[in-house]
Amino acid sequence: MKLDHSQPLEYSSEQGRLNILGFWIFIGAEIMLFGTLFASYFTLEGRHGSGPSGAEIFELSPVLIETILLLTSSFTVGLAVHAMRLKNKKAMMTFFIITLVLGAGFLSMEIYEFNHYIHEGAGITVSAFTSALLTTIGTHGLHVTLGLFWGLFILIQVAKRGFTPETANKSFIFSLYWHFLDVVWIFIFSFIYLKGMM
Repeated sequence: MKLDHSQPLEYSSEQGRLNILGFWIFIGAEIMLFGTLFASYFTLEGRHGSGPSGAEIFELSPVLIETILLLTSSFTVGLAVHAMRLKNKKAMMTFFIITLVLGAGFLSMEIYEFNHYIHEGAGITVSAFTSALLTTIGTHGLHVTLGLFWGLFILIQVAKRGFTPETANKSFIFSLYWHFLDVVWIFIFSFIYLKGMM
């Protein structure tokens, strides 16, 4: 395999560049998935039936904590990629671990939030609104869960093999995925929670 040493390690091979291009195409499909979920939510948000509305169940404090955790994790995964490009394995792994811990904190807050909604009578079968809400937020939470496992497997590979074109490529692609989840969360925070609290 011929490497282009003028490029960052994750881009140094033709396969690495193709993997990154393929992942951007995958993100395009993910945008369509979340776009469909948002369209469904906006269509159904006023259909509460006998269940509560967003203004009745949304609480700013937990959602704000979730937002801070996830946005901070986006920053730390960026630092991990920067450390990787500097070939600083210890710093890269430290920032990666911090990212995963913040992601786990976000996920635990989201589980708390789901329990709160169910306790408030906003289960998935209560109304069209709660169904669309929990499906949208749950899909994002599932993506975060998958990301946590994926990130853990990458950490194990970097610990065993160090920085190779393959581990660098996987780490960089993971960072793209994590940033994408943060962007989706900003839309959820702005257009579901903040709008729903008004």
